Amino acid sequence: MNDKQKKLLLLGGSNYLRPVIREAHALGIYTITCDYLPDNAAHKLSDQYLNISILDKDAVLEAARELQIDGVMSFACDPGVVTAAYVAEKLGLPSPGSYESTCILQDKGRFRAFLRDNGFTVPWAHRYTDKQSALAAAKNFTWPCIVKPVDCAGSKGVRRVDSSFDLESAIDYALEFSHGGAFIIEQFIRQKGYSSDTDCFVKDGQLVYCSFDEQHFDREAENPYTPAAYAWPSSMPDEIQAELKSELQRLMTLLGIKTGVFNIETRQGTDGRAYIMECTPRGGGNRLCEVLEMASGVKLVQNAVRASVGLPVDDMADPVYEGHWAEIILHSGKDGAFSALRISPALQDAVKEIDLWVKPGDPVERFSGANKAIGTLVMNFPDRETLDQYMSDDSWYQVIVNV
Repeated sequence: MNDKQKKLLLLGGSNYLRPVIREAHALGIYTITCDYLPDNAAHKLSDQYLNISILDKDAVLEAARELQIDGVMSFACDPGVVTAAYVAEKLGLPSPGSYESTCILQDKGRFRAFLRDNGFTVPWAHRYTDKQSALAAAKNFTWPCIVKPVDCAGSKGVRRVDSSFDLESAIDYALEFSHGGAFIIEQFIRQKGYSSDTDCFVKDGQLVYCSFDEQHFDREAENPYTPAAYAWPSSMPDEIQAELKSELQRLMTLLGIKTGVFNIETRQGTDGRAYIMECTPRGGGNRLCEVLEMASGVKLVQNAVRASVGLPVDDMADPVYEGHWAEIILHSGKDGAFSALRISPALQDAVKEIDLWVKPGDPVERFSGANKAIGTLVMNFPDRETLDQYMSDDSWYQVIVNV
């Protein structure tokens, strides 16, 4: 490393950081990864590793100050987003938003309250730190509702509750995954069509790249609320997409957002209304930025890296997709040892990339959350009909696991 080389601190160490490190190295940036799991995949690619919990924001700040970093990012790593904003604000480094705005976005309870107080369409929601208070209030809830930790992503700790009889166990489950001991109970919004969970980019406060996709789920999975596949472009009505884009821009303006990549979940309810469900200043998991780059040609990862260290960001526009794209989140329905991935020969021409993170004999776990994924499969189809055909019937591929 030379004295003028920029240094980027990356919180986390999962497979999802690999493209970030590659882009940083291509830009001549020295990369430092940080978490408490030294065997994580990204540490093998970075220039330096720090064994520090990313939840300990003061310890991360102390290390960042000592290393004289030029930027900090928590890409596709939800637990580190608040810490990244804290470090950036303390050291005067680039950040998508202030520490306060990040705390609002990262706490599902505070975010729902912010949306409600500013006139957005929002489900009813209550934030709790005490289980008994929530149980006492259950008589006022409408059913079904959703219970989830306020500070956890990847659908971990999430359960749908159809009556008060199942509420306590759902709260206990949410608290197992909560970092701060808080959970939210909110209205279950029945969606019309598919919900969207995809990445967008804000430049100088303007939502310059806004994408919508379709989330697909494995209803047989242990956690049926963990996305198992995505498809682009979205079939959400144009007028709903336009309303959501306008409301997202209003949200960015209210929070004083600057420049960076955002993972955003939205949906149209069966009531016909447009809902912003989640909005977090990071690249999404499941390689969403990478697939969007394949589908639309816009360099989201590189621009996220540039923004994080204060380099100029490219001009961007809403995506124009080259065909119809799908990403399958490879996973297992049971615990065991991975054996093989089988794909029908009829689909070989549609396969654009197989990114498998396990080899034969490696242990795999049932799909209880996004962190249990074992790889991804990216597909490109010539038309909507073919996409729908293979997204509605997943028998064309198999993850073989030996128990």
